[in-house]
Amino acid sequence: MNYLSVENISKSFGARTLFEGVSFGINKDQKIAFVAKNGSGKSTILSIINGLDFPDTGQVVIRKGIRMEFLSQDPQLQDELTVEESIFASDNEILKVIERYEKALENMDDQEAYQNAFDQMDQYNAWDFETQYKQILYKLKLEDLKLKVKNMSGGQRKRLALAIILINKPDLLILDEPTNHLDLEMIEWLEDYFAKENITLFMVTHDRFFLERVCNEIIELDNGKIYQYKGNYSYYLQKKEERIASENASIDKAKNLFVKELDWMRRQPKARTTKSKSRQDDFYVIKDKANSRRKEHVLELEINMERMGSKIIELHNVSLAFPNKVIMKNFDYLFNRGERIGIIGKNGTGKSTFLNILTQTLQPDSGKVVIGDTIKVGYYTQSGINPKPEQKVIDIIKEYGEYIPLTKGRTISAGQLLERFLFDRKKQHDFVEKLSGGELKRLYLCTVLIQNPNFLILDEPTNDLDIVTLNVLENFLLDYPGCLLVVSHDRYFMDKIVDHLFVFRGEGEIEDFPGNYSDFRSYEDSAEPAKDDTPKEKVNWKDSQPKKSGLNFNEQKEFSKIEREIKDLEYKKKQIEDDFSNGKVADADMIAKGVELQKIIESLAEKEERWFELSSKLEE
Repeated sequence: MNYLSVENISKSFGARTLFEGVSFGINKDQKIAFVAKNGSGKSTILSIINGLDFPDTGQVVIRKGIRMEFLSQDPQLQDELTVEESIFASDNEILKVIERYEKALENMDDQEAYQNAFDQMDQYNAWDFETQYKQILYKLKLEDLKLKVKNMSGGQRKRLALAIILINKPDLLILDEPTNHLDLEMIEWLEDYFAKENITLFMVTHDRFFLERVCNEIIELDNGKIYQYKGNYSYYLQKKEERIASENASIDKAKNLFVKELDWMRRQPKARTTKSKSRQDDFYVIKDKANSRRKEHVLELEINMERMGSKIIELHNVSLAFPNKVIMKNFDYLFNRGERIGIIGKNGTGKSTFLNILTQTLQPDSGKVVIGDTIKVGYYTQSGINPKPEQKVIDIIKEYGEYIPLTKGRTISAGQLLERFLFDRKKQHDFVEKLSGGELKRLYLCTVLIQNPNFLILDEPTNDLDIVTLNVLENFLLDYPGCLLVVSHDRYFMDKIVDHLFVFRGEGEIEDFPGNYSDFRSYEDSAEPAKDDTPKEKVNWKDSQPKKSGLNFNEQKEFSKIEREIKDLEYKKKQIEDDFSNGKVADADMIAKGVELQKIIESLAEKEERWFELSSKLEE
């Protein structure tokens, strides 16, 4: 059954065409992800579908009687209403019945009103519905029903809007980045909820784990054309690669034919009228095909990382508490060169506060934070850029200089740097307030990286970035030689980037877990109670050997450490080799530097041999 059809819609803003001739349909029980690069018009298409914007051409046809709900990135709620009042403000008849029953409970003296409300609860079978909606509020941490919307944070408002939509159980649910402002526990609950509920979904999301587990179809807007894939994210990646390879092969074939046909066209006398008209027409079709190779604009990230000394960042006996909440308690940690740490934990356990202590924008109650003399911190925060009124994109970068230093002593102009971050010459002179959410994040990332940090802190870096940009960012971070500290609810991103985790348990407990997010979830799941509610003894991971690994705890720690040491040695080796090749080593230092390089090479060989030994045990 077709719920909604998008028919040949187009949209332009001034001279800029966002998309044209876009058509697709949404049918009952489909769970569709809509994928496109930032700036392609994803959010605009969602707004058009929901009647909040209008296409220049084409139309959206919605099946009569379909109940449709839309979760935007900035939901509109009434500030003066409480959580409970916001939920009951909908026109859902069952919710009206529950509301009357809740009020009757507050005034038990009116027995007639109570009995009528009780009978209606039976009549509408509202008892189960009440249980379900209270469970949704509990899972989304909205248990204070008297809290007013005006006193809620942005994240709480987003969760309340999501709760209202889920409680109303629409036939078709349109979602714009539904996992933003949800912690990992909430995201995993929402995945399970969508998996078991008969809801038709159409969503824009950058959360690839969520996309993989929830969606059964992907619609992609790529270079102005719509492509549909009947499968999850893994299937989409495979089929997209095959499609692009096929398109490129077809274009190459057209180019060869074009050269042949061009020669034929040139050899025909102008006065001749016997040319094959159809062959001439075919020539222009072939010409268009031959010149249609995809214009792949790839984000280029390149920095001249500051040299890093032996002392990185040290935390000694650090404690911090707010009224009724302990954030850190006697926490000690010495960062090593090349460490890649992910930070996870429920909202409110102190993850962002920890970053503020680390960057010394917040002082602890006791203990101290020591930052090495050579350490230059790059801090990507959730707050992003705060541009001046009518400031243009290029003005943001020029604040750091007309020319920006790159590796090997090279420089690049502010405009050229922005082009590497996918801001063309025209876009560079747009006002910053005109940028989309993803473009703002990309510009902010540019300002952080051009300062050449060797200790990079990323607080929710994946929010609003499209999947293409995320893949480029991941590849850059995999090659980044400095220290990396990441707070993110993007599990796919965390699995790919980090070596171990700081798990914020709450009440000041911070656990150092030797593995990525999937390793951690496997450990947690193995320790959860069985479905028959039989308690299952929770074994501390420090005293156990994960089933997938043949390493004991000490070997796991050694394995994580040795990987970091290898990266460190490779970095030192490359620096000395670069110094030799660039003529930076003085004649008097040649022998000493040569000996140092030889020791590094020998140590590297030894570490790599041990790494292979441990790797072989992992595979057992």
